Amino acid sequence: MTQVQLELPAVVAPHRSRTWLPGWVTLLVSNRKAMIGLTILGAIVALGLLAPWIADKQSAVAFGRITFDTRKPPSLHHLFGTNDQGTDIFASVVWGARRSLPLGFLAGLIATVLATIVGVLSAYVGGIVDELLNVLINVFLIIPVIPLLIDITAFVHQRGMATMILVIACTLWAFEARILRGQALTLIHRDFILAAKTTGESTRRIVFGELMPNMISRIASAFVLVFYIAILVGAGLEFLGLGDLQKASWGVALYWATVNSSVLQGEWWSFVFPGLAIGITVLGLTLVLAGIDEVSNPRLRRSR
Repeated sequence: MTQVQLELPAVVAPHRSRTWLPGWVTLLVSNRKAMIGLTILGAIVALGLLAPWIADKQSAVAFGRITFDTRKPPSLHHLFGTNDQGTDIFASVVWGARRSLPLGFLAGLIATVLATIVGVLSAYVGGIVDELLNVLINVFLIIPVIPLLIDITAFVHQRGMATMILVIACTLWAFEARILRGQALTLIHRDFILAAKTTGESTRRIVFGELMPNMISRIASAFVLVFYIAILVGAGLEFLGLGDLQKASWGVALYWATVNSSVLQGEWWSFVFPGLAIGITVLGLTLVLAGIDEVSNPRLRRSR
């Protein structure tokens, strides 16, 4: 009896293109919520960058100018209408993105850097340093943020963008510092940190090479969270009249809509479109935050 040998075709592994992106970036891009949020943010950023070509800067804040295009509803000439002072709402929203987005971004960046430094330093050093920094964090946590912001901005003579960024950043870092400190405390007792200490690695190498890379998702979440909170707080301060009212921003547009009693006069476009700009931006950042949470948490990560 002859034996028949069957030759099975060799299984060739599919070729995967090599990518230079970090693993967490690849996971974030593959997440649907994160991609929708990044698309929304990209559209708003592009709208702000194209402001000089699609909207007149002078019509963004028409306060003090003589104009006859007042109280115009949305039309082809004024896409979002105009208010009582002749301000073009579309120009105000577009040029406002160039002010509200950098305000939130820089305030979130400064607050995240402060929270990371204080949280990691407090957890890693420990002892009296941890106690003192923990007391500092608790002091900032019990201070009511909004009344403090109102008091500071009301007594500061210069109400420019830099002042608002520093005030917002210095009041929003504490709650993220507490979260980052807690995560750092759970990591410094892991085996890889203890092994790095045992082998004589320097403190800089342990913190920046071992500890910080394992906290990058939480730090990114902290930045996105403070980013959209800073946008809301900045718009709230400008809505109360505590910002620079001569510059176009989403909060200033809402302030003039309130001062002019646009709601009572039926001029819904004066507050709807600036409010939508804030809401859509916060929605995009919230989706990015949800995407980061799903990517960083294996229990929430969806299998493809």
